[in-house]
Amino acid sequence: MQVAARPADAYLPFDLVVRPGAEPREVLDVVAACAGLLVCALAAADPRIRAWHWGPCDPAGFAATGVAEVLLHTRDIAQGLGVPWLPPARLCDAVLQRLFPDAPSGDRARVLLWCTGRGELEGRPWLTSWRWQAALPDRGKARGPRSP
Repeated sequence: MQVAARPADAYLPFDLVVRPGAEPREVLDVVAACAGLLVCALAAADPRIRAWHWGPCDPAGFAATGVAEVLLHTRDIAQGLGVPWLPPARLCDAVLQRLFPDAPSGDRARVLLWCTGRGELEGRPWLTSWRWQAALPDRGKARGPRSP
């Protein structure tokens, strides 16, 4: 919704709420639908547009954020179920390059978990506060009317 509406300085005033009592399969359908909407919005977006996400964020930042959310929350759920799972290194590396440009070297999944306060990284303190850099400087922005 942020990409489609292009707000300049705030989040849109709405929340997505899953109905109480929804089955896990139904919740997964909601996640898939939201991912599909993000893909469509990003495919239609001029790469120069900016919309608010912790600052003026470009479509690539929204894409990286979407990938990060799926990877990290899938890992959170797997961990809660006692299932050992780490996100794929290739995807972790892409997320780290875009959202954590100053991330240390090392196993990309472990580094992503450390950067988001979800794991230890040898020789580094556990992070209790973090923020990814989804927002880019507002250069070459395109904020005019949305394309049909």
